[in-house]
Amino acid sequence: MMMREQRAKQFAIFDAMKGLSEALREREERHSRVQKHGISEEDQERISETLMYMEKGSKVFIRYYADFHEWEREGIVTEINRPYRFFRIDDEKIPFEDLYDVQVIG
Repeated sequence: MMMREQRAKQFAIFDAMKGLSEALREREERHSRVQKHGISEEDQERISETLMYMEKGSKVFIRYYADFHEWEREGIVTEINRPYRFFRIDDEKIPFEDLYDVQVIG
């Protein structure tokens, strides 16, 4: 006679709810999308000045726009490419024009 756990494993591959949960997650992501908004000239100047003095290895807090969402992140700058106007925090590439705010915190 088969134990209850073994019977459950046998039918695990027929998880009908898997597709439903993925579809619900995609729908929720689509509904939470926002349009990119502009920032004031004062904020642009402040961000530009911060970027000018920011160095590789700096710990920063940023607010930015990516993939139709507004994000906040804290991390260590691993690369700054001023000619191509982007920097990286860990492996994530952040274009300068997508920044809403940047603060060097360490």
